Amino acid sequence: MTQQLGQGFASNNPPDVLYVDAKFYCVPKDFSTLGLQINTTAWSKAGLTDADIPTTWEELAAVAKKLTTGKQAGLVLGDTRDRIGAFMVQAGGWVTNKDATKVTADSPENLKALKYVRSLLADGSTKYPKQLDSGWSGEAFGKQKAAMTIEGNWIAGAMKNDYPDVKYKTVPLPSGPAGKGTLAFTQCWGIAAKSKNKAAVIDFVKAMTEKDAELNFAKTLGVMLSRQSAEADYVAQLPQDKAFIDGAAYAQAPVNVPKIDQVLVDFDTALQGLPNADPKQILARLQKNAQAVVGQ
Repeated sequence: MTQQLGQGFASNNPPDVLYVDAKFYCVPKDFSTLGLQINTTAWSKAGLTDADIPTTWEELAAVAKKLTTGKQAGLVLGDTRDRIGAFMVQAGGWVTNKDATKVTADSPENLKALKYVRSLLADGSTKYPKQLDSGWSGEAFGKQKAAMTIEGNWIAGAMKNDYPDVKYKTVPLPSGPAGKGTLAFTQCWGIAAKSKNKAAVIDFVKAMTEKDAELNFAKTLGVMLSRQSAEADYVAQLPQDKAFIDGAAYAQAPVNVPKIDQVLVDFDTALQGLPNADPKQILARLQKNAQAVVGQ
């Protein structure tokens, strides 16, 4: 898709409308946060009740271990910063400071987070998707190769369409040493400046971002509405997703510094080396690489 877009813009024949990421100023299409999904059948089978829903790191580690069997991991966790980063936020850390002018990767808070994730992976209760022959955490969770996962509200669409027989619920992510924390993601509607149908495309985007249209996307695709004015209707119609909406109040957005993409890809590769890799070295490398682009 990126190649086709590049060719279209280079030849002055771009697509009229496209999805773009949060590095641009544009009309938001939707947004997402992360929550903890629990297979309620596996939960009950392990003798757990609502009183055992984890609200701290220690409790998450304990229930992950209790849910682990020969055929099922306690927790499946995506192996990139887009999932592991939530623990960094819960520990009080992140890749940069709030206005993304200073790199804060190599910090005691982030080290605490990566050491915690390493401990989950090391004791066998937590697996990366590839360890469970899955392309992503939602697949491993849907195939019941894991009893819990940490995913965004898009998992609702995947579960409804691909794994409708799996009974599960979503709860807020457990708090870390610094309190609550989750990650937020968004895409938005981009309109090509050289579109030959610009007026029609603008009308189209307006129609796609009307409250009723966005509510329909929420029901069918599992995404959350970009309009704050539609929040009450969303929660009323999809009460099972309340944990995702609540997470917006304490969510960390992605790092949107220009030219940082390759730095973050390198960070992801390093995270995939856990539990054998050294968290301190991972963060020192991220600090060095990110400093080369942040604030330049």
